[in-house]
Amino acid sequence: MAHPTRCTWATTDLNVAYHDDEWGVPVHDDRRLFEFLILEGAQAGLSWETILRKRPAYRAAFSGFDPERVARFDARRVQRLLGNPGIVRNVLKITAATVNARAFLKVQNEFDGFDPFVWRFVGGQPKKNAWRSLRQVPATSAESEAMSKELLRRGFRFVGPTICYAFMQAVGMVNDHLVGCFRYRQVGRIAS
Repeated sequence: MAHPTRCTWATTDLNVAYHDDEWGVPVHDDRRLFEFLILEGAQAGLSWETILRKRPAYRAAFSGFDPERVARFDARRVQRLLGNPGIVRNVLKITAATVNARAFLKVQNEFDGFDPFVWRFVGGQPKKNAWRSLRQVPATSAESEAMSKELLRRGFRFVGPTICYAFMQAVGMVNDHLVGCFRYRQVGRIAS
């Protein structure tokens, strides 16, 4: 495929690689789900390209996105992270990551994993949309609003409906590839 048709947002090398290899592919690994939860929260107010560029530094700074280790980050560690130019140096977002790690572990314990908890918002199967243009893709959905409400109730931070919808797109809970995109059918055939 020399020049496949892609979703119109995939315009840079970094975005193209992410679009072609990861975006919309169903994720059931708790550590990867935690990674996307933290990265989507960090992205609030910024471009996803910025977060993708900083992703390797995030992996190093946040112990490979091991929620047990991140849950133990103390105020001293947060201060060190605020000095790390490789990540978004926002005290609210960094603190939210540690708070979310603790809440994540509680959910894992209660539901025998974060995966069964989070995927129940779409009935355990990816929701397949059929958007023809980027303008049609919503910023939120009834499912992302329900997820946000439940996560907030459980003590999570930076998990508003828009962040939750972006998370759902990233981890394949919804297939929001445009119907003209070569990945639309490919992702649609991947079993959840």
